[in-house]
Amino acid sequence: MKMDGHLYTMPTRNECIPSVKLLVRYSAGHFRGRKNRCYKLAVRSVQRAFVKSTKARREKKRFLRALWITRIEAASLEHGLKYPAFVSNLLKSQVELNRKMIADLAIYEPKTFKSLAALAQRRRQEGFLAALGDGKEPEGIFSRIVHHY
Repeated sequence: MKMDGHLYTMPTRNECIPSVKLLVRYSAGHFRGRKNRCYKLAVRSVQRAFVKSTKARREKKRFLRALWITRIEAASLEHGLKYPAFVSNLLKSQVELNRKMIADLAIYEPKTFKSLAALAQRRRQEGFLAALGDGKEPEGIFSRIVHHY
């Protein structure tokens, strides 16, 4: 258990809360009713609050990633690219921006995002042209490759 002045940090799995006074002081501002006065109820409430706060920190990361992906998808659709094509072509173009930065660019710097979308679009066109090769199919072969110009 770490005690930094008046700050109380979360106990590890095998540690218990050290004093009744500290526990009641921690629970006094956070819970209503007997949970903030009675020790037995306060212990349960504080421990559950610590467990829920740990889970909430992990869920926050998941939620924010999903939010960034949604924002990038909406912005890339405005420029004619679906999200998977946009991200994969940026990676192939060696643009190493994470999803948070790309989502921020989509909101606050639309011109910069437009240039990223144009870069991904150009990379996609180059990939289509490379898949075609010289553009001539051998005799007797039918291809499903669609020309995107």
